[in-house]
Amino acid sequence: MNDTKVHEYPKDKQPSIRVVMMPRDTNAVGTIFGGVILSHIDLAAATEAHLRHPGKLVTVSFDQVEFKQPVFVGDLVSFFTETLRVGRTSLTVGVSVWAQRSRKRGELVHVTEGRVTLVAVDEDLKPTPIVR
Repeated sequence: MNDTKVHEYPKDKQPSIRVVMMPRDTNAVGTIFGGVILSHIDLAAATEAHLRHPGKLVTVSFDQVEFKQPVFVGDLVSFFTETLRVGRTSLTVGVSVWAQRSRKRGELVHVTEGRVTLVAVDEDLKPTPIVR
C-alpha cells in the first residue's frame, strides 16, 4: 500500500471490522487515540490472516502507519484488509482505514493505512508453517 495511489473508499468490498468510536477512546484534544486505531488495525489484520491460517498467529510488526485524518467520537470506522503476502511462517496484511463522519452525513475520509506482519506459532509460541 503506497502513498502515490489515489485513495478511494472500497465500495465493492466488505470491511473486516467496523467500529463506532466512543467518548472513552478520546485523548485530551478530543480526537480518538491513535493507539485505539492501531488496536483495531491489529484485530482487522488478524481477522484477515485467520482466513489463510486457522491456528495461532501473533503480530510481529506494523509498517508505514501514518495518520492522515483525525477520528472523532461517533465516527463509524471501517477497516478494509487484503492479504499481501503469504510466506512459510508469516503473512503480511494491508489494512486501509476509513471514517464515515457522524457530524457530516455520509462524508468518508481516509484515515490511514499500513501493513501488519503476523507469524503462525505453535503451543510453545515457536514459528510454525502456515497451513495452506
